[in-house]
Amino acid sequence: QVQLVESGGGLVQAGGSLRLSCAASGRTSSSSAMGWFRQGPGKEREFAAAISWRTGNTYYGDSVKGRFAISKDNAKNTVYLQMYSLKPEDTAVYYCALSTNNWGSYYVAGRYNYWGQGTQVTVSS
Repeated sequence: QVQLVESGGGLVQAGGSLRLSCAASGRTSSSSAMGWFRQGPGKEREFAAAISWRTGNTYYGDSVKGRFAISKDNAKNTVYLQMYSLKPEDTAVYYCALSTNNWGSYYVAGRYNYWGQGTQVTVSS
């Protein structure tokens, strides 16, 4: 069993920055990938970023590429999402996800079998 806890959300003005954290606990030794998805009001869940736990390779959705950076700290079992140049369109609940599967796409929610509770990010204009 794996538990994920997100933190770092809040209110920020357009153009500002935030860093989200996701701490994993429990049976994390089988982690294959961790990612961030987001869901804004009235919108579908959208892929934001992911990272391979083994290699550190990173993957980004088109809407955040060039503005967001995902990273990990293996010793702390923690993944971060550094967000720059935030826009009102980035307003959403951000969910951390973990996959123990070696198969599937980094970009697709169905690969991930553990999810955090979400943290709210609100960007004002």
